[in-house]
Parts: sequence; structure tokens; C-alpha cells
Amino acid sequence: MSTVIEDIIARKVFNSRGGETLEVDVVTTAGFGRASAPSGASRGKAEVVPYPKGGVSQAITKVEELIAPELIGMNTEEQEQIDLLLHKIDGTKDFRNIGGNTAYAISLATADASASSYGIPLFQQLAGYLANELPYPLGNVLGGGKHARGKTPDIQEFLVLPVKADSFSEAAKANVMVHQKVGDLLKKSDATFTGGKGDEGAWAPSIKNEDALEIMMNACEEVSGETGVECRVGLDMAASTLWRPREKRYMYIRDGVKRNSGEQVDFVSQIIKDYDLVYVEDPFHEEDFKSFAELTKKVKKCLICGDDLFVTDKERLTHGIEVGAGNAIIIKTNQVGTLTDAWETTKIARKTRYVTVMSHRSGETPNAHIAHLAVAFHCPIIKTGIIPGERIAKINELIRIEEALGERTKMSTIIL
Repeated sequence: MSTVIEDIIARKVFNSRGGETLEVDVVTTAGFGRASAPSGASRGKAEVVPYPKGGVSQAITKVEELIAPELIGMNTEEQEQIDLLLHKIDGTKDFRNIGGNTAYAISLATADASASSYGIPLFQQLAGYLANELPYPLGNVLGGGKHARGKTPDIQEFLVLPVKADSFSEAAKANVMVHQKVGDLLKKSDATFTGGKGDEGAWAPSIKNEDALEIMMNACEEVSGETGVECRVGLDMAASTLWRPREKRYMYIRDGVKRNSGEQVDFVSQIIKDYDLVYVEDPFHEEDFKSFAELTKKVKKCLICGDDLFVTDKERLTHGIEVGAGNAIIIKTNQVGTLTDAWETTKIARKTRYVTVMSHRSGETPNAHIAHLAVAFHCPIIKTGIIPGERIAKINELIRIEEALGERTKMSTIIL
């Protein structure tokens, strides 16, 4: 058969931060798939272990000696069986033996090879001909935290989300315009701003959190007026990086403020109201389901999204659903290892009306696979940055998908 695996090759490559990462090729009788693993700066504690002891070099050895001999001869169409076999070979709950990134790269390269064997796009191989909804792009415009250096804001990401657009191309263009507009406003407000950027291409100015929010809101209003595309402000607070367990306080060093859990709830709910925020990711530390639930009840028409809280894990999501923590979830496949694991979590989220957000990571690769996964998994939002190249790769791939779908294309619906 054309989809039988003939060879698996692993190598060491580099991500957008210059860090070493794993790339895997899966070769079939009639096709070829390739995938590499990204890496996050602020990782959730409940994520799977990215690599075995020995790092990427040891992961390559595991592929060559343990995994490839088991998978060669299997059919790439047997995605679920292959993903289950990766769990079996590893033998742990958190992929500490072969590495979650190893499982991710093999799982995704397998799907890519299957699509290549049939000469069809990856999203169609995974979801069939009827998949035709494109996500709205959620883009990082201005940032601080672990994504930047110096006297940048404490909050990790100030985001833009177009919530109403006729096409993906239109929405992506609006995000670019907001990014440019914010850069112009920063230069006008601070003559010493040199145009510095963080890991994801977001502006990294010396500015306080609420000053950044003012600039973001003004830029979104201007671009909305110019384009007719409604652009709204969002945040990724990455609050686990602000939380100090011994003091039981969130430390805003740039702003010189400490907040306990109750004060954090009040602060976040107030800025949602003041700046008409449409999206807030990780406003509390990764074990504080209670505060997530409290904020979700308190605010209306705003997505309260869990990343470190859920880490794409179906058990953590199920617990969150039970207590009412959040109404949206970040989907990062390498947080759980395989496509099958990520899809199972996505299905649970969709059934309970949690908005799913397919996401990149700060240490990205040029691969455009998550563009296809967003369409295949029916995610109404994709978080993939605005610039530079490793982010643009995903945006441009979605533009190509939009073109290929033609008249069948429609934009997803974001339920607020």
C-alpha cells in the first residue's frame, strides 16, 4: 500500500529562539511527512516531559533504536494505533522515557506522510472533505514577562483578535495593521523606543501594563474604523510566572504591586470592563481552578482561557468543566504528545461549548502544521502571532487553505 511506513529519520534542528529541537521524517511507499517540535518559555507543570534525559540527542537515539523498528511496516492511516503504540513504547503517563516532543514530531509527521501519500492537504486527511471553516487569528502585538527583557510590562502578551471579518485574509491583514499602529503609537509616546521585539515578534517597550492596554485599545479602535473589521484587545497574563507561592501573591514588579487571589480577581474583572477585553488567558496560576471559576461567573462576553491550567489534558479539562473554570482552552498538541491525545481533549471541549484555541509556542519552527490542525479540529481561533517568519508561515498557509477551499470557505463562529 502507498501509505505503509518504509523509514523514519530523526535529526536535530533549531527553533526560533535558537534552541535545539527534534525534527522527524516519515517516509511511505508513495509519500513523505516531516514535523518538528516547538518549545514554550512558560511551560505548565502538568505538561508531558518534552525530552528524555539527555535531551534531543537522546530522543534521536530513542527514535532510531526503539520507535522506528516498531513503526516501520505500519500504515500511516492507523493514526490512533500508532499514537497508542507511542504510549506503549514509552510506558509512562508523561512521556518521560521517549519525550513528549518526540511523540509529537512522530505523530504529526505520520499524519503529514499519510496526506502526502494521497496527494491531499493535511486538514482534509484528518477531517475529511467537509472541513471548511477557518479560524480567526489571535496575534501577539505587545509583550513582556518571559517573552521579553528589560522594563517591559509584567503581563506576558497583549493580543488582538478580530471577531468579525468576511475572510481570514481580511482578519490577518487587520492584525498586521494593529501591530504597525501600536509600533507607531509607541514611537510617538516614547522618543527613546528603539523598536525592540520579544520572542514572538511583539513590541517590547519600557511601559506599564495599563499604559500598554490604552495603546492597544486605541490601535484596535483606529484599525476597526479603517477596515470595517472589528478588532478587540486580549491578554495572556501567564499568571503562573507572576505567582509567588510562599507569599501567596501575584508580583507585578514593573508596576510595583502585589495582589492576593481575591485582588487578582477584582483587578482582572476591572480591566476586562475598562478595556472591553474579549480574551484573557491564564489570569491565575495553574492550580487555581477556584479563581478561574469565580472570574468566569463574574464577567460576560469575554473568553477566559486556560493554557497552563489545562495543558491540553482531558482530565484537567474535565475537572475545569465540573467547577466552571473558564470557557476556553488552548490546544497545544505537544503538551500531551500525540494528535490523538489533543483531539480527544478538543472533542470534550467542543461538546461542553468551551472555545478551542489552536496555539503556537514561543519557541516555534517554520512548520505550518497548526494551520491545518486548526481547520481539522474545528477551532474557531488560532493563536499564532503576527510576525516574524515562523508566525507568518502559519498565517500564509491559512491564506492558501482559504484559496483552495474557494466558495466552500466560511469563517468560524466565536461564541462569547
